[in-house]
Amino acid sequence: MERLTERATMMPSHLSRRELLHSAGGGLSALALSNVLAGSAQAEQAPHFRPRAKRVIHLFMNGGPYQGDFFDPKPELARHEGERLSDVEFRTERATKGLMPSPFKFAPQGESGIQVSELLPEISKHIDDICVLRSLHTNNPNHGPALLLMNNGTIVPTRPSMGAWFLYGLGSQNEDLPGYVVFCPGKPVRFSILWNSAFLPSEYQGVYINHSNLDPKKMLPFLENSRLPLDRQRAQVDLLQQLNQQHLAERSDDPLLASRMRSMETAWRMQTAASDAFDISQETKQTRDDYGTGHFANACLLSRRLVERGLRFVQVYYGNGQPWDTHSKHNDTVKRLAADSDGPIAALLADLKQRGLLEDTLVIWGGEFGRTPTSENGTGRDHNHYGFTMWMAGGGVKGGMTYGETDDFGFRAVENKVHIHDLHATILHLLGLDHERLTYRYAGRNFRLTDVHGRVVKEILA
Repeated sequence: MERLTERATMMPSHLSRRELLHSAGGGLSALALSNVLAGSAQAEQAPHFRPRAKRVIHLFMNGGPYQGDFFDPKPELARHEGERLSDVEFRTERATKGLMPSPFKFAPQGESGIQVSELLPEISKHIDDICVLRSLHTNNPNHGPALLLMNNGTIVPTRPSMGAWFLYGLGSQNEDLPGYVVFCPGKPVRFSILWNSAFLPSEYQGVYINHSNLDPKKMLPFLENSRLPLDRQRAQVDLLQQLNQQHLAERSDDPLLASRMRSMETAWRMQTAASDAFDISQETKQTRDDYGTGHFANACLLSRRLVERGLRFVQVYYGNGQPWDTHSKHNDTVKRLAADSDGPIAALLADLKQRGLLEDTLVIWGGEFGRTPTSENGTGRDHNHYGFTMWMAGGGVKGGMTYGETDDFGFRAVENKVHIHDLHATILHLLGLDHERLTYRYAGRNFRLTDVHGRVVKEILA
């Protein structure tokens, strides 16, 4: 016990919890860990430098939307429809045939005059707040590895998700709610690895919310204890925490137990805070009408309610599975998907801006990759990891601009290319975190979200 106490007191008092955890490789003594982390879970921490964004909403179009339908018009496709030119002889996951133009019209929008598709009449009204990144590229055309790289920074399925890194670096602004929430309807068991904390402390993993039922008590199982009043529950939690504290003090290294203790405290606080935060029936009829009532619309509205309460990262998966994975009947499917998502996204941007939240809330849109300008099965498009589009709004990025370009047919990024590591480095920079300094020591080496890569795309910073 004396050695444990000595180790705890030797820790520099000015260090943040993040630095203490890093310095010990996640292996602080139990006593030191309990001293450092006692009190609120995920306590807010100082960034490396002044942040431009305080929180992130990631609108994830799982399956991969086709860039040429929305923000990257390619008139050359119509001129060479059906042809198989040498410029498009790229290896894709499945065999594709000739060039297939998008049937949707584009027009300049906003004061910036950015070309936006007719599929997005509502989002186009906000184009002057949006930075369109036309030159994303990733490493693999298969969903599994691409999903992991986009969400976890690597194709290895044992690394923390980017949301876990955000919380590890910054903590949460609201001790009554989890700092990282993931909306995805249904039971997406195979997706859960995309919001895990891996070797980071477990309280940093994403809290999965199935919002198929909008009753907060249905979204969050066991939100209320029907057998015990609040005062008796508090006494019960206090007793358990005292017993766990004694148990923790007898062990030299048990961060899992410390994380469990913090999670119990957060769960206690959520009984009242979550009932309010997740209850969209409190919104006005006008607001509900603006967003709409589909699963994606409800998740967008819930996202706004959460970020205004200080949540660090909210991720919205568009459906369970890969709804944007259009290997056949592409044009019909994308019409439906665009019509379902255009209004809610526009409403979210307008709502954040009206409430003064867009300035320091970073909104990100995109999938794990794009789709080919060549046809598959006559009416579909295959996966395309060579070049695709994402966009960002608010949170310190320049609005009303495009960055990067793909080739004449929209197959490959050719100008100002942005890799996923660059995207992650830029997001961290906007949050006030240096992606090279945000590290965690595990298994004898330092890990970071961007691995050993990443460049901050400074050209898009406001």
